[in-house]
Amino acid sequence: MIDYAKLPTEQHHPKARNLKLMSTREIIALMNQDNLAAISAIDRQKAQIEKAIGQMTQTLSTGGRIYFIGAGTSGRLGVIEAAEMPPTFGTSPLLVRAIMAGGNIAVFRSQEGAEDNKEKARILIEKKLRAIDLLIGVAASGVTPFVQGGLAAARKKKAGTILITCNKQKILAQTASTVIALDVRPEIISGSTRLKAGTVTKMALNILTTVTMVRLGKVDGNRMVDLQPKSKKLVDRGIRLVQEISGLPRIKAAKYYQRANRNVKLAVNLAKKS
Repeated sequence: MIDYAKLPTEQHHPKARNLKLMSTREIIALMNQDNLAAISAIDRQKAQIEKAIGQMTQTLSTGGRIYFIGAGTSGRLGVIEAAEMPPTFGTSPLLVRAIMAGGNIAVFRSQEGAEDNKEKARILIEKKLRAIDLLIGVAASGVTPFVQGGLAAARKKKAGTILITCNKQKILAQTASTVIALDVRPEIISGSTRLKAGTVTKMALNILTTVTMVRLGKVDGNRMVDLQPKSKKLVDRGIRLVQEISGLPRIKAAKYYQRANRNVKLAVNLAKKS
């Protein structure tokens, strides 16, 4: 049985006990000060984050896929991360995916009871995951049954596992091969992990996916050369990237860009060969 009262995410913030008596500016200052804890928490977990990036890079470079699994805020953060990979780095939508407790409807409307459905997670993972894939559990408490059920099923399949949590209890080391424990202490509204727990989780996910894509050659310098130009802004950015990398005037860069079917890397190669 889980003793929820002892979870770090359920504790009371010592400076927020009289929140309703504080001025608006005082609450803003407290929240801003509180968010600084996210930076320190990331810094303390650099070694684990580096290890996780190694797993992610290895998975994708050897034909595997990455799945994020979570519930509530944590699940939605995984959905965001998966959704951003194709437009930012030109990856296939099948390469990085998300599994949300409660299904697609839970992305937009809370399905709180879904997080307790351990069996549903097991069924989904057994159906979707292969041994060469990687499952990243995202759970602020670290003990969400849906996430733990998914991780257990992934371990049974001998797939890679990572857990991102805000619970530093050592027992969680048994749940995944890499545990990133981001200790940000209690929220100003007790248990509301959409606050700094959500912030630090998003920061960690940004680092994990971005560095992984850098390692896989999805950027040139710091340029987003594999972007998918599906808006006017991104088309313009693509032309500017060709212009910057090739050194050509904009008009010529645009011609090569169109000839390459709006593929930055191909356009630059065509320009170099001309």
